[in-house]
Amino acid sequence: MHFRPPATSFSLYTILARHFSSATKLPKLPNLSKIPSKYKPQAINQAQKALTDYLHATRSLPYLYAEQISKNSLFSLSDAVSKVKFSPVTFSKSFERFLSLGKLYREEILIFGKDPVELSRKLNGFKEYGFSNVTVIGICLVFPYVLGEKLELGNEIDALFGDLRKVFIDFDLVSCVEGNVDAWVEVCRKIRVFYDLGCEKGKMGELMGRRKIVFLRYPEEVLVKKAEFFSRLSVSKSDVGLLLLEKSKILDFDLEDRVISVSGFLKNLGMSENELKSIAEEYPYALGRNKMANLPFVMRALDLHEWFFTKMKVGNHCLFGTYTIGNPSEDLDKDYNSRLDSIQSSKTTVHTLRKLDFLHSIGFGENNMTMKVLANSHGTSTELQERFDCLLRAGIQFSKLCKMVRLSPKILNQNPQSLEWKIKFLCEEIGSSLQYLDLFPAYLCYDLEKRIKPRYRFHTWLTEKGWSAKTYSLASMIATSEKSFLARISGIHPAAPKLWFDFISNQNCSNDWQGCELGNNVESLGRK
Repeated sequence: MHFRPPATSFSLYTILARHFSSATKLPKLPNLSKIPSKYKPQAINQAQKALTDYLHATRSLPYLYAEQISKNSLFSLSDAVSKVKFSPVTFSKSFERFLSLGKLYREEILIFGKDPVELSRKLNGFKEYGFSNVTVIGICLVFPYVLGEKLELGNEIDALFGDLRKVFIDFDLVSCVEGNVDAWVEVCRKIRVFYDLGCEKGKMGELMGRRKIVFLRYPEEVLVKKAEFFSRLSVSKSDVGLLLLEKSKILDFDLEDRVISVSGFLKNLGMSENELKSIAEEYPYALGRNKMANLPFVMRALDLHEWFFTKMKVGNHCLFGTYTIGNPSEDLDKDYNSRLDSIQSSKTTVHTLRKLDFLHSIGFGENNMTMKVLANSHGTSTELQERFDCLLRAGIQFSKLCKMVRLSPKILNQNPQSLEWKIKFLCEEIGSSLQYLDLFPAYLCYDLEKRIKPRYRFHTWLTEKGWSAKTYSLASMIATSEKSFLARISGIHPAAPKLWFDFISNQNCSNDWQGCELGNNVESLGRK
């Protein structure tokens, strides 16, 4: 059942319909690659009928206006069709469900209760910037908040229109765009990509105008993918937006399919031999070959993400775009390839290769160390990613976390909640910092309730009672075998093993040793 907007929404749609119908030229039908050719006309016709019925029956728009909108918005309509799973039998119903809430109605519902005279005044006010009807409608569909009543957005709206006027009018983008709503929606959506990245409204007009080719040549999908690629470097997203505008040649680069040699790539960007040697000593697991698509996380694994991004900003992006592997055997690891052959002939090929892809995606290269980590990592690739992300959210630096995984791969075998509890205990009760995990990453592999808590608390109690004059490291408390642990505490005090066994068998003993029965009996045990 559809929610029916107020009756005054009729006037808003009347206004929009007038602007839609003013399109002077229809765009070429976009390629709907997921729909078989023989069904494409059927899909478009069904979508047009569904849109017409939707606007007429559900949104109270006169049939004539509804039909004009559906016929004069082929580009936007085709874009919507591409988002709906196609089946010759069910497409019509599927597309009707897709239309259950329009963009304007979803994002700015209050405008449907506005006085139509006021809406007309506002739309005409936008035209005073020098924009045509179709340009104004394109802007309103992509930035629907400009039609709202949010007073706090007044300055932001003025800043937006200031930018758009400079780009469209001062830099004459208007002469390069077809005179129809779909074309302007497409341009405005590309501009919105940069605002969504955090670029400041009111300060982008000049740069966008000088780089107007970005909004004419490249599809929105390319802008989004390139922005996502560089955002994975963990740098400011607004800086990513500025980079794509200022160094727009980057938009032509293949950032997905190319294979790189990590050391060769760094050398190509100007890293010296001594610097490369230092990198190889500290981060050997990140070297070897990898996919260009994984480069941002490779750089983070090497703690070079800021260095790399700066290289891009100062003009070395051309070196980035022209890099190729020198020869077919460059940076090939024979042990890695041998193990890869074994995986491809195993019964769990798909499962194991997905885990291997995960390791490459976080910066591990095609080398034997990566294969050793793979052998000790259990779970699906999705589970490994969730555990890795959990540790990142806890505040562990990306490059340090990769080192931890290299030293103790089994930390990725722990479930996320368990990892969170162990980190909380480390920081809150033990009073240590996350930096301690750099030295003892295996801490995360031990059982919290059966190993970490009892041993730490027992050692703490022995020290507080004055029985242990020596301070032991957390690693020595936890990583020691049970036999060695008992031998140690026996050396601290003859009664200690007895207390230890009583403690671990008493599930209700409080965290405060002085408050439990064992604590009350300690004096008598100590005198025996």
